Amino acid sequence: MATAAKRPDMPAAEWAARQQLAACYRIFDHMGWSELIYNHITLRVPQENGAFLINPFGLGYDEVTASNLVKIDIDSQVLDGSPYPVNRAGFTQHSVFHRHLPDAHCIIHTHTTAGMAVSACAEGLKPISFYAAAFIGRIAYHDFEGITIRADEGERLIANLGDRRVMLLRNHGTLVMAGSLPEAFLTHWLLQRACEIQVAAGAAGTPIDIPAEVIAVHQRDLSAVQLPVGPGVPDFQTMVRRIDRIDPSWRD
Repeated sequence: MATAAKRPDMPAAEWAARQQLAACYRIFDHMGWSELIYNHITLRVPQENGAFLINPFGLGYDEVTASNLVKIDIDSQVLDGSPYPVNRAGFTQHSVFHRHLPDAHCIIHTHTTAGMAVSACAEGLKPISFYAAAFIGRIAYHDFEGITIRADEGERLIANLGDRRVMLLRNHGTLVMAGSLPEAFLTHWLLQRACEIQVAAGAAGTPIDIPAEVIAVHQRDLSAVQLPVGPGVPDFQTMVRRIDRIDPSWRD
């Protein structure tokens, strides 16, 4: 494990959040979930109301570090003097959730092949796998309106999301939000696996739907086996150790 990078002149909580988010970007790149310089993962800045961290637009996920993440407020103002711009679509989409959903501390949006493929199917995510069963009845849908740069779409995104925290953006991709970054990471991993399996099963033959009563039992049992350290924490930590062995420069 690499040693911790020297912390710049900022609160310890913000630096820890920066390192956690930078690690997440590197993990996504390692997993093949990046999309050139596009897509975005945002994280609330601890103890600083209305501020969040986002990737510098123009850099690949493999170039993101703790120090080059951009801190921006809810009104799109850069707070840390960063020389990098912010993806307008990323801000428009994420800021509406950060503004209206106090529990949305981390938000992930991706364009993975499997996620986009399932989002382009009329039936959406189907109840055909161990992983998909966890999401049935808990996933929202939003119709494609073009690139997300218009503020008025935010109202429809919020309305379509409702009380759910996972959304398939029709013909577009996936959106996951959670109360912590590790939980959002694990939720995205599970959703990605569900989408991959659906695409593979569709190519292999006729998938078998899991009965609704079995899904109910599955979801109940999953909620009973959560680890006490918090959702996604050990899963995220094992991936942090992996990218640390590959390239620890994300810590800087």
